[in-house]
Amino acid sequence: MSGKYEAVLNREKLVFAPGVRRWPLALDRGAGSKVWDVEGREFLDLTAGWGVTSIGHCHPALAEAIADQASKLMQTTNVVYSEPQLDLAERIARISPANMQHSFFTSSGAEANEGALKLAVRRTGRSKFVATLNSFHGRTLGAMGCLGQEKYRKPWAGIVHEADFAPYGDLAAAQQLIDKDVAAVIVEPIQGEGGVVVPPADYLTGLEKACRDVGALLILDEVQTCCGRTGRWMALEHSGVQPDILTFGKGIGGGVPIAAFSATDDVMNAIVPGDHGGTYAGNLLACRAAATVMKVIEDDGLVENARVLGDHIMERFGALAKRQADKVEAVRGAGLLVGLVLRDAELAAAVHPETRERGVLVNLTAERVIRLFPALNIPRDELDQALDVIEAVVEKS
Repeated sequence: MSGKYEAVLNREKLVFAPGVRRWPLALDRGAGSKVWDVEGREFLDLTAGWGVTSIGHCHPALAEAIADQASKLMQTTNVVYSEPQLDLAERIARISPANMQHSFFTSSGAEANEGALKLAVRRTGRSKFVATLNSFHGRTLGAMGCLGQEKYRKPWAGIVHEADFAPYGDLAAAQQLIDKDVAAVIVEPIQGEGGVVVPPADYLTGLEKACRDVGALLILDEVQTCCGRTGRWMALEHSGVQPDILTFGKGIGGGVPIAAFSATDDVMNAIVPGDHGGTYAGNLLACRAAATVMKVIEDDGLVENARVLGDHIMERFGALAKRQADKVEAVRGAGLLVGLVLRDAELAAAVHPETRERGVLVNLTAERVIRLFPALNIPRDELDQALDVIEAVVEKS
């Protein structure tokens, strides 16, 4: 390590709150699916900022749109109308189910889920929620109550309104919890933080029916899976489920903080001005950026590209699992959200940093799952180069 990296560490110790477990890496710039650190080392980025930089780092169209909007108007208040908000809302409406045409913008996925939970309470008059074990919906107090990982909730016991939790994918267990006191069930169509877990084919539609039977709402958290990530514009398209409320985030902004929640007309009509909001909710710069990201995804056919490249990863990792059955337990996911499930956490803990040392950035989640969610437009040759490294590290470890 050079003095540049050490200088970054020393500066951080003086001024930054130690609330994040850092990798030994200080990034300086990026282009497409490549990033460079302060020492000039090049990496292939298969994390994409946790799936955020969906059209790659510093895409020219996105950079140009941000610069243009910045030269016009970056921020107003939400008591005035603005066209960038409407441009984005119209794009979201076009990819949403026909009965879900109205959106509310926030700055993060957690805030979007907060808004969805509050809207469910407003619409039903109930305050009980059902969520799933190992889920992740954000760290704000309301969303954290539905976060199915005790390590995040436990420090705040007593001030968090906790949901009732059922194992993800276990429809019968969820049905036992969904009664006439439940405002909503909140669920991810694919669990991301929980280890890229894909539910049984009838799971989401079964939850929808259980909710309908008792007048509860179904909230689908698409914060990680929206905007082409799974080879469809939204992951709900894989199952045909019809939620009452949808939440979006991460890849919709391409690197600019923005998220949203949408709802059916019947549900959204229950909202009261002041129920939810924020100074930066619907920020013009962010809305312009997100509309541009969605245009690039549409114009460049990146939803289909995610499907094709995802199939390619699954094929390669499937072959790896056969060759290394003693090390690889499973491969799961959809599109460019893929989890390579290793057989034990110790192996995963060794694989993760070694791939980084060899120039490939991946995410380790759920203790033993190597999670890949690269840009939707990652070049095939760069993807194969990264997969070569991952496979070599697994085989060597």
